[in-house]
Amino acid sequence: MASLPQRFSGKTALVTGGGSGIGRAISLRLAAEGAQVTVLEYKVEAGEGTVAEIRAAGGAAQVVAADVSNTEAMAAAFGSLERLDVLVNNAGIAHVGDVLTTTPADLDRIYAVNVKGVYHGLHFGVQKLLASGGGAIVNLASLASRVGLADRFAYGMSKGAVYTMTLSVARDFVNRGIRCNCVCPARVHTPFVDGFIAKNYPGKEAEMFAKLSAAQPIGRMGEPAEIAALVAFLCSSEAAFITGSAYDIDGGATLLR
Repeated sequence: MASLPQRFSGKTALVTGGGSGIGRAISLRLAAEGAQVTVLEYKVEAGEGTVAEIRAAGGAAQVVAADVSNTEAMAAAFGSLERLDVLVNNAGIAHVGDVLTTTPADLDRIYAVNVKGVYHGLHFGVQKLLASGGGAIVNLASLASRVGLADRFAYGMSKGAVYTMTLSVARDFVNRGIRCNCVCPARVHTPFVDGFIAKNYPGKEAEMFAKLSAAQPIGRMGEPAEIAALVAFLCSSEAAFITGSAYDIDGGATLLR
């Protein structure tokens, strides 16, 4: 921890879905750089694991239990914060299917978390940031925000919305001390990927992992820590002139489009 620059010393940060995968890596990175991190997590035990790891390394963190799709829960979660300087809207879920196989229930489920959940983070988070004199927001968008991916109708819809919400908030609050950007990862090696492979390709896990890795032009999946490093930069004062931008971090995937 001590070897990293302390760009967030004295700052407070909130990361939604910070209990695992990319959200966990972001929480760890911000804490390692001096931020006091609130891990907002539906799965409280996972959130507590991230907090315990941060504290064991000498950082400061707390977990707040909330479902990002629930308006009252998110209002209470943000209301419990004394101040906020950095907001990372990371929580999200996936869905596989085209427009024919995606049911209304599928669409509602994805919308509730990936779109309404980010709205909640922005709606309540911007109020807190303004009260603190401004701050930085990074939303987790996706390669699917920028290009058409096969069998990702609902997911692509939701991540396209994250991208445009980013632009809207950046434009509306550019003169009020708030910067808002998003990052657009391609496939990242997280527990979700491992679980997806194990569920859908039992006995062929290694083969499918290699195939999915090779599908990235750079020859491998991204690592959560790599996404976290970019998010930390965009949240820091070093990125003070950056707002309303979407950063591809995709191992060259957009080169093939």
